[in-house]
Amino acid sequence: MTVTATGPLPRTPYDVAIVGAGVVGCAIARELARHPRLRVALVEAQDDVGQGTSKANTAILHTGFDATPGTLEARLVREGHTLLGAYAARSGIPVERVGALLVAWDGEQLAALPRLARKAEDNGCHDTALLGPEELYTREPHLGPGALGALHVPGESVICPWTTTLAYATQAVRAGTDLHLNTAVRDVARDGGHRLTTSRGTLYARHLVNAAGLHADSLDRALGHDDFTVTPRRGQLLVYDTFARPLVRHILLPVPTALGKGVLVAPTVHGNVLLGPTAEDLHDKHATESTAEGLAALREKGRRILPALVEEEVTAVYAGLRAATGHEDYRITAHPGQAYVTVGGIRSTGLTASMAIAAHVTGLLAGAGLDPGPVREPGPVTLPDLGETSTRPCRRADLVAADPEYGTLVCHCERVSRGEIRDALASTIPPRGLQGLRRRTRAGAGRCQGFYCGAAVRELFERGTGS
Repeated sequence: MTVTATGPLPRTPYDVAIVGAGVVGCAIARELARHPRLRVALVEAQDDVGQGTSKANTAILHTGFDATPGTLEARLVREGHTLLGAYAARSGIPVERVGALLVAWDGEQLAALPRLARKAEDNGCHDTALLGPEELYTREPHLGPGALGALHVPGESVICPWTTTLAYATQAVRAGTDLHLNTAVRDVARDGGHRLTTSRGTLYARHLVNAAGLHADSLDRALGHDDFTVTPRRGQLLVYDTFARPLVRHILLPVPTALGKGVLVAPTVHGNVLLGPTAEDLHDKHATESTAEGLAALREKGRRILPALVEEEVTAVYAGLRAATGHEDYRITAHPGQAYVTVGGIRSTGLTASMAIAAHVTGLLAGAGLDPGPVREPGPVTLPDLGETSTRPCRRADLVAADPEYGTLVCHCERVSRGEIRDALASTIPPRGLQGLRRRTRAGAGRCQGFYCGAAVRELFERGTGS
């Protein structure tokens, strides 16, 4: 198992290098790890997996009911929904099938619902139902006044995006993939194979996969292509405290527009409620700050959707950047003459489609000359279940009896024990910062946002990492 964050990179060429360790890049690495003959590198500019778009999305496992029928995205989301649902069940990834309600607030939106139901049918989603206002308010009694009806999509679910990305990467690394963190790719050139100039030196690979997310267009152009331009689309979100969770039973969706799915209200597997996202097209690919104007606009929309929600406490705010390209479909393209595959324009559905994208990309690599060799399934991986519906280790008498560290709480808001923090620091891909530890354990993610436990968590982190 090799995970590096400093020092020189190996000089021996890899069979495949994947640039970008977001959820899609990690899924591709996991898929290639099913072929043990391959030597694979997963290269990430930041100090942890899932540090970009993958950590700051709305955490929905989509059915693909509203995808454009016949597109690559529609097929891969549909396939990915099934694949990831099964993978999550055996890997400790929390999923809650809460269903979604596409709510109509005016006559135009109401008239659009039958069309959206037909679109869902075309996408293989056959269990949707049109609801009148009476049934809608029976299902969601706290919904704001004036809703005229809804489309019910029972298969929509919420999932943990942090654990999903980490599970893929952990399984890949344990099966032999080299993960190189803090390795920003600055240039790439063809020299028999691919020569990647990075912040940690030069890395060589026979085949290259571009899963660089917001920077996929720049890497694509370095190899002579000009197929798309990534425009960072900022989505700001409000995270409400767990006391707000009884206010909502489903994912509450608006009728979508050209800019995206719009502002939603959704429960999370961690017991919170999300309100967002905004959809702001920017030029700066690092502009992940929240704005007063954006948050005020979200509260205004939230007041109409679920009035009682905006009176609840906000636990956190965050913003993520999605890779908008101006194209309706994914930009996944093989360039056989260059032994290169572009995986660009993967927007909010990338989490759901990740395993299907990985299988598709592996097929494209084989078509571009890669001989993947025989398949041997990697060993299973089970990560700590961070879902609110799971039993926390501190409440499991068997664990506490065997190891009292699981009974010693550090973060009381999220009921995180010393044993869980210790395990995260000793894991296959340990966190390299407090935010990474938070994504692995929920330490500091509760209503006090680390005010009470911050010093203790930092002390354990520094002691465990020797920093």
